[in-house]
Amino acid sequence: MNGAFADVLLLLAIAVALVWAFRRIKLPAILAYLVAGIIAGPDVTAWIKDPNDYHFVAELGVVLLLFSLGLEFSLPKMIAMRRLVFGLGAGEVIICTLIFAGLAYIWMGDWTAAMVIGGTLALSSTAVVIKQLGESSQLTTRKGQATVSVLLFQDIAVVPMLIIIPLLAAENAQVGIWESLGIALLKGAGVVVVLMAIGKWVLPHIFREIARLRTDELFVLATLLVALVAGGLTHVFGLSMALGAFLAGMMLGESKYKHQLEADIRPFRDILMGLFFITVGMQLNLAVFWQNLHWILLAVVLIGAIKMVVVRLLAGGMGEREEDAWGAGLMLFQMGEFGFVLVSLALTYALLPQDIASLLVGVGVLGMAVTPLVIQRCRQLVTPLVRGRSRSDEEDITQPDVSEPKRVLVLGFGRVGQTISRFLTNEGIDHLAIDHDTKRVQEAIAGGAKVYFGDAARRDILKAVHADQVELIIISFAEDYKALEVLKAIREVNDHAEIIVRSRDDLRLQEMMAAGATQVVPDTLEASLMLVSQVLSRSGIPIRRILSRLDQARRSHYGDMHGFYPGETTDMDPEKIDRLLFLHAVQLSDNAYACGKELRQLGLDELAVQVKSVRRGDEEFSEVHGDFSLAKGDVVLLAGGPRAIEAGESYLLNG
Repeated sequence: MNGAFADVLLLLAIAVALVWAFRRIKLPAILAYLVAGIIAGPDVTAWIKDPNDYHFVAELGVVLLLFSLGLEFSLPKMIAMRRLVFGLGAGEVIICTLIFAGLAYIWMGDWTAAMVIGGTLALSSTAVVIKQLGESSQLTTRKGQATVSVLLFQDIAVVPMLIIIPLLAAENAQVGIWESLGIALLKGAGVVVVLMAIGKWVLPHIFREIARLRTDELFVLATLLVALVAGGLTHVFGLSMALGAFLAGMMLGESKYKHQLEADIRPFRDILMGLFFITVGMQLNLAVFWQNLHWILLAVVLIGAIKMVVVRLLAGGMGEREEDAWGAGLMLFQMGEFGFVLVSLALTYALLPQDIASLLVGVGVLGMAVTPLVIQRCRQLVTPLVRGRSRSDEEDITQPDVSEPKRVLVLGFGRVGQTISRFLTNEGIDHLAIDHDTKRVQEAIAGGAKVYFGDAARRDILKAVHADQVELIIISFAEDYKALEVLKAIREVNDHAEIIVRSRDDLRLQEMMAAGATQVVPDTLEASLMLVSQVLSRSGIPIRRILSRLDQARRSHYGDMHGFYPGETTDMDPEKIDRLLFLHAVQLSDNAYACGKELRQLGLDELAVQVKSVRRGDEEFSEVHGDFSLAKGDVVLLAGGPRAIEAGESYLLNG
């Protein structure tokens, strides 16, 4: 077997096994890839002799990741974010570089090595952070945007760093540095203008023609080609490939093909990003790591603390909320993937001792490894830093001055909450709302709305608005986890109120009902009911019957609407799949175990499976009870989770 093919096969096998194991215990896949790299690397099994053989392919993963990010952050959005990118981002890079370089100089006494270390540690991991922000739906939050702004500037700052390192190796290179930087800036400006022009006037026409042909393969190939050509163009001019891909994605972010492009690129991006993290794991020198683990841990904590404080001060000075400022700083605590590139380049030019380089790699790998866990728990980690401190303009609206309880309490004042508030106002129903977005609250107050700032999950806020005496509470947050957190907090202070909870879908419906919700209103199911009402109305069904059908569906907590037939595009996220309710039809063969048995005898409830209906020839039984007897040829419609349905089908057929 060819050696390269065997290596790739081995890497895939290790990655598949570890990703499966890590996801089963609800750990991020990134950790699995890092561990796979450590196992396959030179210091453990030495299955992969030279990690650099895979470096180029792995770098393509970062290129595609930045292309996807560009699709999310279109040019108008980037212009709107310029204050954060060139204010917060530039400030973080410059200040952190100087601080880390100063500490390194005190430690080593070598200013060239200190500058390399300072620049390396100032950078954070674009690949890890953006991937985790996307998975946790935090990309569009204020702290998410602040974090991405810093990462974007860091990717730009890598360019002069890559130019300076070779020049630091030469004596009296100060003039050369400035000349090279000037040339690099001119090149960069030229490439940006060219890519923006191509993205605005050329690419839309190309994709329009491709879309007309309705050939999926061609669309996928064109998407890959655009991302790689853009990256290659910036690389030719000495800039980062990732920067070029980001610019290309940004140009296409306003096009009508945005979502199709993102869907086409995702499989390639995820696979290559996995390979990237595997190569990062391979670079870890385990001997150095274990011998200096205490110093590496101390360095990770110290670096993270410095970055957090710097970002907190800069972001706070730019008007960001304290919680968002701390959150952005926490997300940027680690060393980035470009740090490995700088370390490797510094070794090539003998600017860093080998042992220092190994320590930096250890700091980088450990920081990346814990980043997914830190981002998942960002809010809990940041909260102690925020509470008990002065919150400036928020203080005036945090503690509502409510002398008596209102009839209705609306928690969450987004579009849904505002719509509810308008209808309540029109009907003269006394109410107030709470929201945790400072700007939204201030705008709403200026417009005359009865809304206060506060975290609705905090007991003191709930007591301040007399939530313990309110009879009707509406929770309208867009995030299900937030709605569930608020619901549990309310039930601790009020066990009698009716609570109506808005949710995205029905994945957490049962969990919310168990936590004390009176009614859960899933967006997807309510949208389905509205469509049904329009369809029935235009089909000539009397409005009274339509309203009766809708009322019946709501009174049964959407019972008949739970469960759907899965398809190839169904989201099979391991964290969601056990909460999904699938439908699956099973036809009973002549010798099936269930033939001739009543449903109560089968005990399918113990397998967490429901029988929704039974079709026998041309006749369908939509309501079946325990005394219903199954016969050969029956088509039994099962509802349940994927594993439960599999067990139920096996039991019906084989016993």
